Amino acid sequence: MFDYLKGLLTDKCKTSKGAFVSVEVANVGYLLEVTERDFCECQDEVVQKYFVALIHREDVMSLYGFLNKETRDIFQILLSVSGVGAKMALALLNEFDTCDLISLVINGDFKELTRAKGVGPKLAQKIILELKDKLMKTELPKSDNFVPQNQAISDAQSIMLSLGYDNKEIDNALEKIISTVEDSSNPEEILRKALITLSS
Repeated sequence: MFDYLKGLLTDKCKTSKGAFVSVEVANVGYLLEVTERDFCECQDEVVQKYFVALIHREDVMSLYGFLNKETRDIFQILLSVSGVGAKMALALLNEFDTCDLISLVINGDFKELTRAKGVGPKLAQKIILELKDKLMKTELPKSDNFVPQNQAISDAQSIMLSLGYDNKEIDNALEKIISTVEDSSNPEEILRKALITLSS
C-alpha cells in the first residue's frame, strides 16, 4: 500500500513501547515506529524519506519507518518467520545492521542472534532455518551488463534480489564497487559495499 513517505520530522520520542517519530506529509502527520538506530539519525525539522511497512491486525494498524530500503525489506522478510512479530524484528534490527544480520543467517550463527532482546536459541535457529533458503535461492535473471561472476558475487546478487532490488540496479552497483573489493571470494564484503551504493 505504501512504499515510502517523504516529509518533515516534527517530533520524536522514546517510550516503554518503542521509538517513534512523527512525519508531516502534505499536512498529514504520520506516526512511525522506527529502530533505535534510525531514531538516533532522525533530526527534528528536517525533511527525510522513510521506507515504510504497514502492519494491519484485527485490533490495530501500525506504520513502521526505515531510513534505508534494505532495512525495511529485511524487516518484512523477518516477519515471514512464524513466531517473529514486529517487535522481535525491530529488536534484531536494533542489535545488528542489515549486512551483519544477513551474514549471521547465511552463516548459521544462531548463538550470535540471541544477543537480540527476546531472541532465544530455539527462535534463532528457526530464523536461520526459514530465512537462509529465502535469501540464497532467489533465481538470478540473465544480465546484459558485464559483471565478473564467482560464487560470492552470485550469493550477494541473490540476497540483493531477495531484498527487492532489480537486476539492473544490482549490476550497476556491482560494476561500481567490484574494483574496490579486497576479497572477491567474500560475499559479505561485496554485499556491504553494494548496499551502500544502492542506498546512496
